[in-house]
Amino acid sequence: MRSTFKLLFYINRGKVKADGTTAVMCRISIDGKTSALTTGIYCQPSDWNAGKGEIRTGRDNNRLSEFRTRLEQTYDHILKEQGAVSAELLKNTVVGVNTTPIMLLEAGEVERERLRLRVSEINSTSSYRQSKTTHANLRDFVRSRGAEDIAFTDITEEFGESFKLFLKRDLNYKPGHINHCLTWLNRLIYVAVDQEVIRCNPLEDMKYEKKDPPKIRYIGRNDVKWLMEHPFEDPMLELARRAFIFSSFTALAYVDILGLYPRHIGKTAAGRLYIRKERVKTKVEAFVPLHPVAEQILALYNTTDDSRPVFPLPKRDILWFEVHQLGVIMGLKENLSYHVSRHSCGTLWLSGGHRHRKHRQNDGSRQYLHNPGVRPSDGHENLRGHGQADGATESGAGGRA
Repeated sequence: MRSTFKLLFYINRGKVKADGTTAVMCRISIDGKTSALTTGIYCQPSDWNAGKGEIRTGRDNNRLSEFRTRLEQTYDHILKEQGAVSAELLKNTVVGVNTTPIMLLEAGEVERERLRLRVSEINSTSSYRQSKTTHANLRDFVRSRGAEDIAFTDITEEFGESFKLFLKRDLNYKPGHINHCLTWLNRLIYVAVDQEVIRCNPLEDMKYEKKDPPKIRYIGRNDVKWLMEHPFEDPMLELARRAFIFSSFTALAYVDILGLYPRHIGKTAAGRLYIRKERVKTKVEAFVPLHPVAEQILALYNTTDDSRPVFPLPKRDILWFEVHQLGVIMGLKENLSYHVSRHSCGTLWLSGGHRHRKHRQNDGSRQYLHNPGVRPSDGHENLRGHGQADGATESGAGGRA
């Protein structure tokens, strides 16, 4: 006998995030028993249509429709396989608590769903976005062997080596991306080992590809100097330029600058500004004395209203195009990424005879010394002096206000 099954979507208006959005929840009702779960979808309270249980923005509403369809299909599948279904069982199956896939591609979809739900927790989509390509490559390889999926128990070392050859020969991928795909494959297998689907990883001894030398991990002193001296009319491009320079003088990651508020800025007894903030990635507090160039850029933005961040930055993916355009304008042969600015901080301080922070001269710091644009100085030469001598005043370091 088919049980009574209903889905109710709603939002909790009492729990609104800092960005003004709130989570869309789902209440599952089966035979009078209920269980609630989050959909992983967020919307503005004003965009929620309570009468229809829909979101007025098309993209988010499509995601909600897909979630509803997945719940209904999962309900039908459990009912067909087990003959009975409860609200808690349906919830646990959807969120992956009760699922123990024995097939590779099926396990990949479950893992991707786990990563999708984790996006809102860690405020980063990079792992989930990357898994789309790596899992698609794995699926194409399995289908090239005439199968729709493969059991974990059928995976051998030959499977792994053939997958590597498929990526290299058929898809013409470079070593870096091949290793990403192999890491995804090993990840799924180790999940299966943890869930006792198989006893050990048959690809444990498989070797990864030797990566090519890094293309561009930092830019030299002259490149940063050029960037300081050339402001742009386009507001978004100018914002990217200033943020890039700021990171080059503070070694802060984009996510740390994105979450930088006036409360993180302090002043020493000598009147020098500094930033004291917990790094998002490491959860370790960083104390960064500000270089005069960084102070100059900071003065152009919000340093008083603690309800707003210092820099009006968008998400990293949006600003990527402007940073890439900066590299093109600078005449760099390789793509410029925002992460390069953090590494460039090392070239600036080493070339100026300074130590931004206490650390051993490991491989990471030695690589800067191999950069032709970096010459360790035993004098007191610094970028501030160079910038002033060459016109890097407010219009250079800070650009147009």
